[in-house]
Amino acid sequence: MTNQNESTIRFSGSTKYVLDSELASIVNISMALEMPLLLKGEPGTGKTMLAYAIAESLQMPLIILNVKSSMKLVEALYQYDTLTRLNDSRFGDSKRDVSNINEYIKMGKIGQAFTAEYRTVLLIDEIDKADTDFQDDMLDVLDQMQFDIIETDQTIKAKQRPVIIITSNAKKDLSDPFLGRCNFHHIAFPDPKMMRKIISVHFPSIDSKLAENAITAFYTMRELDGIEKKPATRELINWIRALNADPDFRAKDIVKGELPFLGVLFKKSPDYERAQNITARRKFF
Repeated sequence: MTNQNESTIRFSGSTKYVLDSELASIVNISMALEMPLLLKGEPGTGKTMLAYAIAESLQMPLIILNVKSSMKLVEALYQYDTLTRLNDSRFGDSKRDVSNINEYIKMGKIGQAFTAEYRTVLLIDEIDKADTDFQDDMLDVLDQMQFDIIETDQTIKAKQRPVIIITSNAKKDLSDPFLGRCNFHHIAFPDPKMMRKIISVHFPSIDSKLAENAITAFYTMRELDGIEKKPATRELINWIRALNADPDFRAKDIVKGELPFLGVLFKKSPDYERAQNITARRKFF
């Protein structure tokens, strides 16, 4: 793995990620401007997987910060293990130097990205779960590319500026200062044409009739009235895997309304039951 010049690296997709030119452009512009890229879109549109694809394509390590509602910013930066230090000082059976606080400092995900020897992709997943103070303070750290460890009066400066991808499911509004310091892209749910490309990447030798019928059925199921959690791209991929694995399944059966393995597509009981009732009455198509 080699360090790459920031002005020369470009992202154009990966082996398992199909992207349009607009998304590729905003990724590359964000890297060139050294700005975080904020991605919004419904679950299953590939926001998180984009970070994996960038890391794979550019051969960079991927570091993932999964944001929790109760998370404090310091947890993302570093953790000071006071309890272990106390126990070591009491029982004296540790190989660590108890007088050296650095022995008990562990980097959080942002800290790991800053101290990495190679440039990394830092994915900050579901930022909308955090409160406004966390969001704004985090961007202060990412702007400055440094933070302080209070216990040791030490400043940690980024060795390499990470490629920063931030995702939001739009469950909560983000602050204006936060939005103003990011580039933004909304990933729309793939239309059938794009979905065919995605499926062909995951199933290069798939029977064309099975692919077409499955995709048609999938979009019809997404539009069923009263569905709380619509099936996403990953559910379609897993559903096609299930159909392929069933030796008794025939692609033409989908057109007849015979849709097995609905539990692969619908993960909530009311959604599953509604889809099952409609397909049982052959009122699907």
